[in-house]
Amino acid sequence: LQLLDTSASGRVLAAAQAFAGDTLASKVHAPPAVKDLLAQVYLAASLSQALSMRQALAPGASVVTADGVWVGHGWLQVTHERDEHGGVLAREAEIKELRTESANLHRRVEELQIELACSEKSLQELERAREQLQAEVNGAHRAQAAVESRLEHRRHWQEQIITRKTQLAGELREIQEHLECDGMELRLCIERHDRAVAAVAALAGERDLLTARRPELQQRLADARAQTHKYQKQMHQLALRVEAMRASQASIEQGLRRMQAQVEQLERRQSELNATVEQGLEPLLALKQTLADLLQRRLEIERELNAARAGMQHIENALREQYQQRLEKERRCEALRAELDARRMAWQDANVRCQTLREQFSETSLNVDTIINELTAHATAEATVEQWEAEVQNLARRIERLGPINLAAIDEFRAQSQRKEYLDRQHADLTEALETLENAIHRIDRETRARFKETFDKINARLQEMFPRLFGGGQAHLEMTGNDLLITGITLMARPPGKRLSTIHLMSGGEKALTAVALVFAIFELNPAPFCLLDEVDAPLDETNVGRFCELVKEMSQRVQFILITHNKTTMEYAEYLIGITMHEPGVSRLVAVDVDEAVKMATG
Repeated sequence: LQLLDTSASGRVLAAAQAFAGDTLASKVHAPPAVKDLLAQVYLAASLSQALSMRQALAPGASVVTADGVWVGHGWLQVTHERDEHGGVLAREAEIKELRTESANLHRRVEELQIELACSEKSLQELERAREQLQAEVNGAHRAQAAVESRLEHRRHWQEQIITRKTQLAGELREIQEHLECDGMELRLCIERHDRAVAAVAALAGERDLLTARRPELQQRLADARAQTHKYQKQMHQLALRVEAMRASQASIEQGLRRMQAQVEQLERRQSELNATVEQGLEPLLALKQTLADLLQRRLEIERELNAARAGMQHIENALREQYQQRLEKERRCEALRAELDARRMAWQDANVRCQTLREQFSETSLNVDTIINELTAHATAEATVEQWEAEVQNLARRIERLGPINLAAIDEFRAQSQRKEYLDRQHADLTEALETLENAIHRIDRETRARFKETFDKINARLQEMFPRLFGGGQAHLEMTGNDLLITGITLMARPPGKRLSTIHLMSGGEKALTAVALVFAIFELNPAPFCLLDEVDAPLDETNVGRFCELVKEMSQRVQFILITHNKTTMEYAEYLIGITMHEPGVSRLVAVDVDEAVKMATG
């Protein structure tokens, strides 16, 4: 909006030199041509100061205020309410201040992010140390479980020995009772034999006396002979029974001596087992002490971890405080924007006052010719009435195209600006969360690839050692089917002795079983357990392969206890303890346990 003033005719030119140092050219950086144009534009702090300076301006000079009011000779120009350049200098100063403050906040955020990264790195190191200690504790637990398992096995064995000893003692008492009964029966038979011999002697002495009575007694003699024959048979039977009793007694005495030897051997074995149990308790106590030390160390590490977490919480609190300060700054920006809107409303009031001035100017008795002459003096020499009318029509059309003034545009702009800021904050939060998630995914992928590659190399190395031992030669290895370690498959390539290299699918049943055993043992060596259960693994193997399989199992049994379900006699020969299931009666199963070492000692003894 521009106003013309023709009331002032004289100008004080000399006073303009007082404002030469406060020109707009000294405040901007521009080419020399632009600076020459801005050298005649002076600066004023307020509108009143600009109006007072107007009387002393040279021709072509003007004064501009920080609020955007531009004053010249006979004219005054103010900024429209929708002018985007209103209050440029004030806003530039405000923008510089906000940029400086934003740069400081960014530097502070970067410093806090560096501290957070250091804390996270320290936390990761502590986590790795804790995982290592946890692995050591798990190893100690496994070792303790193995010792307790062996100790439980020895206790179970001792209980069986005590039970067997009790059974043998009962059988020994029964044999002694049978011997006593047989001795009593033998003494009775001997007494009856002596009486029979005495009776025969008495009958022989009376034979002469009975000769006369021979005819009478012949029949009685025949009867006596028959009776004697009967007694002789009984005597022979008694003699046979006596011999059988003697043989049984010798056998029983021999069995008794053997049982006594077994009892002595069992007592010695029991003393050895007791000594072994006492020796086994010493490392168990040491392991318990080591476990207590490790638990104490774990508590210390957990305290350090809690301290690190507390430091991290402190840093997070500082970040939250910085975020609160940022929100306060944003609220201050909102307040400044509200103040700017208020000033714009003030400019609207000023425009209304300008309209009132126009109406007052129309009511004055100014000479129109004078105004035309001044316009002609300011216009070019080629200007005509038709050109000015065309310019007026053009300005009218431009004003019509502007349309009616939307007084609600400021509120709508404020609402949309707030919504944009809210959406920008949400977008920034989502972008940050997405970056954090992607970084976590990348870190997990890296750790997964590293662990998978390490495990794959270890299993492949152990497989290359196990396969020749089970097959008596040849080679085997694992191959990846793809380059991406996260989605790749694994192929087992094997070459038994005398055959070509192929996959496991092209092998026979026994070769597949033995190759699978080699792979299982390779994996088992990587992460061993106290027990290993094998269910009829040796079923498809021949005698030679069974022997190599049993030798490897026997070697690994020094560290791991194996439980084998098998029908193979060769595998049973390598076992230290046999447990069989029998069914004497339909539907009734019975457990039969055999200690192979004790059975061999009994057989050799």
